[in-house]
Amino acid sequence: MKTTVSKMLDDRLVTLMQQVDLIEHESIKPLDDCQKLLELGVSTADGLLCEGEVALSCNSEDPQKLCNFTNKALHIQLDSLPEVPSLVEVPCLSAQLDDTFLAIARGHISKHGEVASRPPVQIELLMERPGGILVRWCKVDEDFVAQDYRLQYRKTSSGHFEDAYVGSESEFIVLHIDPNVDYQFRVCTRGDGRQEWSPWSVPQLGHTSLLPHEWSPGLDCYSLSSRRNIALRNDSPQHSVLYSKAATYYLGQTLTFRVETTGVPDRRDSIGVCVGKDDGLDSLQRDQAVCISSNGVVYVNGKEMTNQLPPIAPGSTITFDMKLVSLAANNEGSHQRRRVTIGSANREVVFDWLLEQPCDSLYFGCSFFHQGWKVVVF
Repeated sequence: MKTTVSKMLDDRLVTLMQQVDLIEHESIKPLDDCQKLLELGVSTADGLLCEGEVALSCNSEDPQKLCNFTNKALHIQLDSLPEVPSLVEVPCLSAQLDDTFLAIARGHISKHGEVASRPPVQIELLMERPGGILVRWCKVDEDFVAQDYRLQYRKTSSGHFEDAYVGSESEFIVLHIDPNVDYQFRVCTRGDGRQEWSPWSVPQLGHTSLLPHEWSPGLDCYSLSSRRNIALRNDSPQHSVLYSKAATYYLGQTLTFRVETTGVPDRRDSIGVCVGKDDGLDSLQRDQAVCISSNGVVYVNGKEMTNQLPPIAPGSTITFDMKLVSLAANNEGSHQRRRVTIGSANREVVFDWLLEQPCDSLYFGCSFFHQGWKVVVF
């Protein structure tokens, strides 16, 4: 910073000296013209003096030279001088500095910079997600009033950190993470009403072994993004369920769908999870599946529940959470009971889902009967 301030002062000095050169160039011209007139008058008088000496040295037999000299001398005004500018008309350079500048600069410098024993915010949790990592941070300085947070990450093999999130939340899922690759994460904060960021937290190392959630390609009625995490219902007349590429949803995870745009709702629409794929059906409102319809109705194994959620709107986020309640066996075989929580628009529906056969992971899917629905999964 000291070098930068010194350079700024040097640059300002160069600018002021350029202004001095400009004033000097504009002001010296009248004085140069006056000097030239004086030099011309002196030269003329010197020449006339030489001619007078020659005329005086002539004898009386050649009076014409003396006559010519006399006539020439009468036409030359030896006592005429150019007007000399008064002192007030001559530029006088002066330098003026604002005395308050030093006081203001001293005040800012005395408050600039802080020394802290540790950063005001630290990362407290790194949790793997399919194709991503959930990063959660917290304040360690309770006296610090945080306005925004800034999260950055990089591969350990890379020397450049990239911004992942800037905002007021205290957690964020960093997506598009390569599986089984180590990443470094760091976070900083900005105080209320301040522009500068705090020191960075201690970098934390994290990775994910879970493959990213992807929609399965191949259906004519859905257009997928390059990463296959976004599905758009197009205008194809075909009706079918769009399933995930693989069974990538596990117990204890949160599966999230974000509806970017909506089309015309239909009671057969569905977003949810299921045990296996059934390509012969056009909705997840079936056995061995739980889902929510576009009107907010929740279906468990094809049966409508009494409790409902708000209708899906543009920007809606639907989450699925599951945990194991019991694993038992009866005369017909083993079964698995799961506690399912479906959330949307700050509301939740909680119920138990009985699976006849235990399974480690589930497929997810969606079905829409009209174009315009755009869903992101993560």
